[in-house]
Amino acid sequence: MDNNRQTDPLVLFMPSGKRGRFAVGTPVLDAARQLGVYVESVCGGRATCGRCQIEVQEGNFAKHGITSTLDHISPKGPKEERYERVRGLPEGRRLSCSATIQGDLVVDVPQDTVINAQTIRKAATDRVIERNAAVQMCYVEVDEPDMHKPLGDLDRLKVMLGKDWGWKDLLVAPYLVPQVQKILRKENWAVTAAIHRDMESSRPFIIALYPGLKNEAYGIACDIGSTTIAMHLVSLLSGRIVASAGAPNPQIRFGEDVMSRVSYVMMNPDGQQAMTKAVRDAVNDLIGRVCTESGVDRHDIFDCVFVANPIMHHLFLGIDPTELGQAPFALAVSGSMQFWAHEIGIDVSPGARLYTLPCIAGHVGADAAGATLSEGPYRQDRMMLLVDVGTNAEIVLGNRQRVVAASSPTGPAFEGAEISSGQRAAPGAIERVRIDPVTLEPKYRVIGVDKWSDEPGFEEDAKATGVTGICGSAIIEVVAEMYLTGIISEDGVVDGNLASKTPRIFNAGRTFSYLLRDGEPRISVTQNDIRAIQLAKAALYAGIKLLMDKQGVNEVDTIRFAGAFGSFIDPKYAMTLGIIPDCELSEVKAVGNAAGTGALMALLNREHRREIEQEVSKIEKIETALEPDFQQLFINAMALPNKVDAFPKLSAEVTLPARKVLAEGEGGDNAPRRRSREERAARRSRD
Repeated sequence: MDNNRQTDPLVLFMPSGKRGRFAVGTPVLDAARQLGVYVESVCGGRATCGRCQIEVQEGNFAKHGITSTLDHISPKGPKEERYERVRGLPEGRRLSCSATIQGDLVVDVPQDTVINAQTIRKAATDRVIERNAAVQMCYVEVDEPDMHKPLGDLDRLKVMLGKDWGWKDLLVAPYLVPQVQKILRKENWAVTAAIHRDMESSRPFIIALYPGLKNEAYGIACDIGSTTIAMHLVSLLSGRIVASAGAPNPQIRFGEDVMSRVSYVMMNPDGQQAMTKAVRDAVNDLIGRVCTESGVDRHDIFDCVFVANPIMHHLFLGIDPTELGQAPFALAVSGSMQFWAHEIGIDVSPGARLYTLPCIAGHVGADAAGATLSEGPYRQDRMMLLVDVGTNAEIVLGNRQRVVAASSPTGPAFEGAEISSGQRAAPGAIERVRIDPVTLEPKYRVIGVDKWSDEPGFEEDAKATGVTGICGSAIIEVVAEMYLTGIISEDGVVDGNLASKTPRIFNAGRTFSYLLRDGEPRISVTQNDIRAIQLAKAALYAGIKLLMDKQGVNEVDTIRFAGAFGSFIDPKYAMTLGIIPDCELSEVKAVGNAAGTGALMALLNREHRREIEQEVSKIEKIETALEPDFQQLFINAMALPNKVDAFPKLSAEVTLPARKVLAEGEGGDNAPRRRSREERAARRSRD
């Protein structure tokens, strides 16, 4: 570095922490761009869009060796004064395209800078995502036609986009070509072009063109789950979520879980087309909802990112998922995909692009890739277990050295299906359960009611919703509480001997059940309910143990529950049942819709697309159906919490009951027959 360079003012941008030296008179916006700090500008430095606002932090920043004052930035010039007079500029804010560097500066790039945008709602994630969106809005003033320079209108537009913004080799969305001349003339040759720079061709595309200054651009990040579709509408210019919405996946009417939907396709010639239409219609309806809520024109949506499990992914893209219903579970396509959104019937801007994250394996999909991008096991030294619990659990385990992944067929029991009083989480569903260890009397909480069932006024408050059934989180808690209080043994048998102690335990034919609510309807936990939970949790735990064996570890450092269901699981009860391996309870956290967060990251920063594409190519895929140890791991995992694995960290937090296996007849169940059932279930899960 030359001596002049060393004496140039030092500029630090916050919150990114990026810094550099720049000559006096350099526009702050230029300095930001040279350092890779994302400061939005649509108007090309004309001080008309107001997107490039910054704030100067005053003070002596000894840590950085900077004394920053307002004297170190140029006074407001005519352009900035005009903008402030016409549009208004918050106190302390400057337009970085007009303000120039005069001395050392600490510059804050506000994360809430949204000019001429709709009301911004609280973000669905607190994460700060560095912006590098695939879409950029570029305002230019095009030269008028000249008989002495016979260059076409579109070509002159490209020339100005190159001159003002540096774009080269621009392509044009075909639908735009017939409209260019009309658009250019509408505002005296001033236009805003939407440029998409993440095409498979690697050449940027003009995907939309507007007369005058267009100061809005939006994108959607969408997670298509088997049960629920969740969507964020995002300002690509500010990075903020302007609206979020979710809706049931209408494919549920074709089958509760993904494999039943594959069966529907196999048995019905038009099944795939019907399910594809259903999910696309639902996506379009959700787009309408988030746009109506925020006052956004859906045709101002220029970029769309989707994640989904493999079968939902295939059905959304119009691909027959039949091959995923049978070994070797072949994906039609595993890599990331790009389309024009209108090609698959998504009603947004006609030039909008659609991107799907890559799938990891036959039953570990783009949703698992999104969650992996969000939580980043490959970015850390600690061994992280990432679990998305659903009808087909997706499991990722690893650190920066190595990541492995698998799926495990848990079935719908965790979501309330296959349970005698089970239901989805909705008002009226029991969601929390506690059982007194002495009296064996239960108390519970119901979705939509603030009181516990043993509190005065509960029945009156519950009349509005009723008490209608048990949802997934309560199923886990009630079975765990039954184990902790000795109602069931470690092998999951209801202890019929306790029927003499409490009427809550009653004979139900050849087995015993536990009465959770003596009302209308009467809600019980049956022996078959407990078996369904055991089968589900054993399949999940066996899959996790396979991955731990592949990694050569006996324990994990941290566990992340992804997905909507994971948000409601109490880690203590999940570990008590043996759904997850032993771990410090403080290191077990729910991360919500991590798949949706991954989609959001890919929407706001195209470098995250390259990141996850690269990482997915490195992830080792383990097929549980081919693993000879799966059956034994499954059988061991049928016990609570496990037949062979110790849980010392859990034992330090929870008093586990003494090991008890009921003798034949004590629980109204036959032990040899039970072992045979476990072995058959293990083989079914592996196959």
